[in-house]
Amino acid sequence: MSFQLHPRLAEDCISIGQFELCRLLMMNDSQYPWFILVPKRPELQEIYQLNKAERALLTEESSYLAESLAKLYKADKMNIAAIGNLVPQLHIHHVVRYQIDKAWPAPVWGKFAAVPYNEQQIIDNIDRLKDCLKM
Repeated sequence: MSFQLHPRLAEDCISIGQFELCRLLMMNDSQYPWFILVPKRPELQEIYQLNKAERALLTEESSYLAESLAKLYKADKMNIAAIGNLVPQLHIHHVVRYQIDKAWPAPVWGKFAAVPYNEQQIIDNIDRLKDCLKM
């Protein structure tokens, strides 16, 4: 079976690019810089279902993304989580947090309705991130 992005992720996110293991998505919510890594392996729900080499690669890609986002967006804190209660497909959230954001200090998921980016914001964010990540 080939990898297919879960329909909810496809609906809620904007595709940015790909790392060796993961697809990189941007959550279409302008309230927070919020990105998601999705391992390109079919039918995964949990990190432990990856083989040892893939788990190491996921850790590297996640750490690289988190460090890059923290620098690019001058984060006060990075929230990284693999929850998957609504979307069973393995995906790892990387949310840039600020002590002044509207959800602080609570988690962002389910707190407020999403505020979609406009087209120019999408272009600007993708360009900045791709430049930062050298994608």
